[in-house]
Amino acid sequence: MSSFLTFPLVTLFISIFVFSTISLAIPNPRPFKKVYVFGDSYTDTGNTNDSTGPSIFHHVSALPYGKSFFHHSTNRYSDGRLFIDFIAESLNLPYFPPYLNKTADTTHGVNFAVGGCTTIPISFYNKNNASLAVVPQSLPTQLTWFKDHIKGSGCKNIVSTPTECTAVFDGALVWIGEMSANDYTNIYGTNVTSKTIQKLAVMYQTKILKELLKMGAKYVVVQGLPATGCFPLSFALVSPTAERDDLGCVAMKNKESYDHNMALQAKLHHLRTEFPSAVIVYGDDWHAYREVYANAAKYEFTQRFKTCCGSGGGELNFIPSPLTTCGAPGTSSCKHPSRFMSWDGLHVTQGLNKVLSKMFLDGAFAQPSFPHLLAKAAESKA
Repeated sequence: MSSFLTFPLVTLFISIFVFSTISLAIPNPRPFKKVYVFGDSYTDTGNTNDSTGPSIFHHVSALPYGKSFFHHSTNRYSDGRLFIDFIAESLNLPYFPPYLNKTADTTHGVNFAVGGCTTIPISFYNKNNASLAVVPQSLPTQLTWFKDHIKGSGCKNIVSTPTECTAVFDGALVWIGEMSANDYTNIYGTNVTSKTIQKLAVMYQTKILKELLKMGAKYVVVQGLPATGCFPLSFALVSPTAERDDLGCVAMKNKESYDHNMALQAKLHHLRTEFPSAVIVYGDDWHAYREVYANAAKYEFTQRFKTCCGSGGGELNFIPSPLTTCGAPGTSSCKHPSRFMSWDGLHVTQGLNKVLSKMFLDGAFAQPSFPHLLAKAAESKA
């Protein structure tokens, strides 16, 4: 080959290599500039601590919580990252700081989720002598916090203050994490029925979501309840003779969550009709959890029900008491949390959060899919 041909080919090769290197160095564009997050302990990144969170988990402010990623406690109810943390990573955004951390940078979002909170106001539980309901905040509280967060914007609703509300929700994703599991747990030992909880919880969740939509929210994700009958806490609260489903989980609790999700999805369908310009995604946690529980080995889990951090040994390694749950004196955590699905008896490991979030992001367990929502958001910018 002549030198006249060799030089252009070498030059072309170098140009392609340099261009490719530069392209790889450019960070992925952010589909959203910020995220407003609501939820309970499955989504809380630090609004609660030892003394303010769920009554039986009074050691969240110290190791071993956080040991697998942060290497110290961040008041997350896991050994590391939560589902919402993986969502932040996928959106090329920093982790969303807790609302009660008033010194945090909230440029890219804020997290209003509260560990142990309910969807229904606490007054309902006080009236019905529900002793397990100790966290005063509820989903309506979080909406109040959100309004306080944006009060300087002048946004009231998209009709009366369109410019102000457009600014608040411009490039924003609204994320409502798993809610209402605490509502069902709190009626244990009371005369309140799960059907009553379903009706009230779905009503409050729908009411608050509708208010956000009226304010101008355009892109929303609502996570359904997980398969709660597979959690060690459910096994601990029911009779040993309680019926098990095909996965070996507490059948009654899984059906309770399934029925709740069906009622919630029906309301979301109506909201999509009422707000046709909004994209409302339902995160199908229930079926996603069942998929992993049914195929644990496929996802590299060796323990489905046994708690990584707890006490008591046996099949569950879990005793539901502040004196015996994760972090209490005399308890211990497993050496390899990534092989366990349950972290502390109610909350899941970083490993399971990673698997579940990937399933959601890939689009298999959401209606419509999250990629569809991202595409719609991209279209609006074009």
